[in-house]
Amino acid sequence: MSRKTAPRLPLNEEAIRPSFRRERAAMKKGIWPIAGCDEAGRGPLAGPVVAAAVILDPKRIPRGLNDSKKLTMEEREKLYLRICASAEVAVAFGSTARIDRDNIRQASLWALARAVAALPVRPRLVFVDGCDRIDICCECRAVISGDALVLSISAASIVAKVTRDRLMMRLGLAHPGYGFERHMGYSVPEHFEALERLGPTIHHRRTFSPVAIAYGDVATHADADAGMLPL
Repeated sequence: MSRKTAPRLPLNEEAIRPSFRRERAAMKKGIWPIAGCDEAGRGPLAGPVVAAAVILDPKRIPRGLNDSKKLTMEEREKLYLRICASAEVAVAFGSTARIDRDNIRQASLWALARAVAALPVRPRLVFVDGCDRIDICCECRAVISGDALVLSISAASIVAKVTRDRLMMRLGLAHPGYGFERHMGYSVPEHFEALERLGPTIHHRRTFSPVAIAYGDVATHADADAGMLPL
């Protein structure tokens, strides 16, 4: 008696690409303008968290939009210019002081709401990356992995990433020896070594544990996000 075997899954599955499907579905219901928003810089030890909001022009959507993490720096820079030339764009910053005071999650949500409020056109619907909706004066829909699924969020992720990277490169010039222009403030061996050798700068997040250790702080702040002081 022959044994039936389960069909093999394809080894090379087609990569998931963001689409304009959710935006078009809302447009068919008469909802417009529609924005996407995302942030960059939740995990680094230094620098602000940067949020961006983008309203794409359905007739002028740049080709190649994708989750910023899946693009090279060169691709992001080119797409950033195309987005800014064809869409409504706004950015906002959650400072290190706000991050240390409120925690990184709250600072990110605050910056996202500020970016939406700064758009030159008020949206009627906003798609935001992640599981948290933001406090804005219109409908907001949270989309997990939205930067890989929703074109408007993909565009916002690119704007936020490029804006933050450019800022960190400037901080690298202002604070030589830390390598901000290479690692953008993230937790890498070069950054840990610079913290130990040079100490923290005013741009470091004091409530993130490696920085707190460099300051010699005790655990007076509580935050459940990775890299923060323990609860």
